[in-house]
Amino acid sequence: MSQKNYGLLAGKRGIVFGPLDDKSIGWHIALAAYREGARLAISNIKVAFRLGAVEELAKLCGDAPLIACDASSSEELETAFAELKEKLGPVDFIVHSIGMSPNIRKKRPYEDLNYEWYHKTLDVSAMSLHRIIAQALKAEAINDGGSIVALTYIGAQRTFSSYSDMGDAKALLESITRSFGSRLGKRGIRVNTVSQSPTKTTAGTGIEGFDALYDFAEKVSPLGNATAEDCANYVVTLLSDLTRKVTMQNLFHDGGFSSTGISDSLLEMLYGKKEQP
Repeated sequence: MSQKNYGLLAGKRGIVFGPLDDKSIGWHIALAAYREGARLAISNIKVAFRLGAVEELAKLCGDAPLIACDASSSEELETAFAELKEKLGPVDFIVHSIGMSPNIRKKRPYEDLNYEWYHKTLDVSAMSLHRIIAQALKAEAINDGGSIVALTYIGAQRTFSSYSDMGDAKALLESITRSFGSRLGKRGIRVNTVSQSPTKTTAGTGIEGFDALYDFAEKVSPLGNATAEDCANYVVTLLSDLTRKVTMQNLFHDGGFSSTGISDSLLEMLYGKKEQP
């Protein structure tokens, strides 16, 4: 069923970093932003243009400009923002949907991490947000009153053993949003993270035990897990003028998982149905 268009982003311009394919949350954010009236550019590393379906997404978003960029490289970001300004001008929103862990991919236990890979996890998944914002400011590529949103997960605050060093990366990511949010408030620029349910993305399903993690969250969350499409619709509100006073927040979009101790369905699964009086 097609989503209703509310025109929340009419007249706005933005860039989404990280979409790969239709399993990506960033993919659905780009589609939702375009649906709501935004003109946008799409960015990912060069290899993603070959291995993913980024060109298809660009067509679905009104032939959105594609900007090849490794967000962990300050030099490539400098070039990317120059290209963005040339093609769209200064933007009103930036979305960070980037994350990866070589240690998780290669199944290294947390107590025996490869530290070069650990640094890569932090650089790609968190420090890239700092680089993106810093370069956008240097290039004068984001307008006053703009919005910056990055995607995170509750593993930044709670321990999920299989989430490993990505938990550390997401904790750093959330800290960066607060640090920049406090500094950019004078320009009316908001910086927030959205803590999404476990989502069946290419990166997410690469985590060992992901199916069990997903099922556990589904059983605990009163509303069930939020989908990538649900997340995109929520993020659109944060990019719009409706949330001008929301900044430095980690906003849970997880069907209530983050506020639930245990659910009846989980208790029944563990101990069976309780006897009726």
